[in-house]
Amino acid sequence: MADQNKRGIELMKEGNYEEAAKAFHSALEEQPDDPVAYVNFGNLLELVGEYEKAMGFFDKAISLNEDLPAAYYGAGVVFYKLEQYDDAVDLFINAIKKGLSDGDSHFMLGMSFVQLGDSKRALPHFQKATEDNPSDVDAWFQYGMALGTQQMFEQATAALHEVIKMDPEHADAYYNLGVAYLYQENIDTAEEMFNKAVKVQNDHILAHNGLKQIKEIRESTENNE
Repeated sequence: MADQNKRGIELMKEGNYEEAAKAFHSALEEQPDDPVAYVNFGNLLELVGEYEKAMGFFDKAISLNEDLPAAYYGAGVVFYKLEQYDDAVDLFINAIKKGLSDGDSHFMLGMSFVQLGDSKRALPHFQKATEDNPSDVDAWFQYGMALGTQQMFEQATAALHEVIKMDPEHADAYYNLGVAYLYQENIDTAEEMFNKAVKVQNDHILAHNGLKQIKEIRESTENNE
């Protein structure tokens, strides 16, 4: 049974979803009360967009073992993709409380809070995600964005610099660095960041608007002198 589960996971990683489904089905035939097999099958169904079926498997896993954190995490991902963010928050919190306190869980909980417009509650979870997965570009970017939303511009700047260290072609990171520097009244560096965003992505409308804003600030300053 364990071998079929392991085989299914390997096949799923390889993108061979049909054979993975057969392996998980075999695992459940051999041991129909194994909650882990239900989680694995649920993860596969979520991956291919069969959200309603996936929820059935996660619910079954939870009914067999209500302390299995992976089942709550999997269900949380489904609700997140269905844009039911309040439910996603509850499930990710449950996953963390039951022992799955890793970077991915905190990142998804943070993203759920962001979708609900609550960057303040998202912030510590993105911080935890960067601590657990220090090479996760998305975690650093979202951390920087959340810091900026809370007007913690120096910290946001530091986080976004981590992003461009790892991904020098990250146009949105350059743009948001420009915004952070603008708020800190560092016009020259803000302009440099907006220019870098445009260099990476020529049609970055927000960065072009940022450059236009800087031009207007400079013209206004010159006229007042």
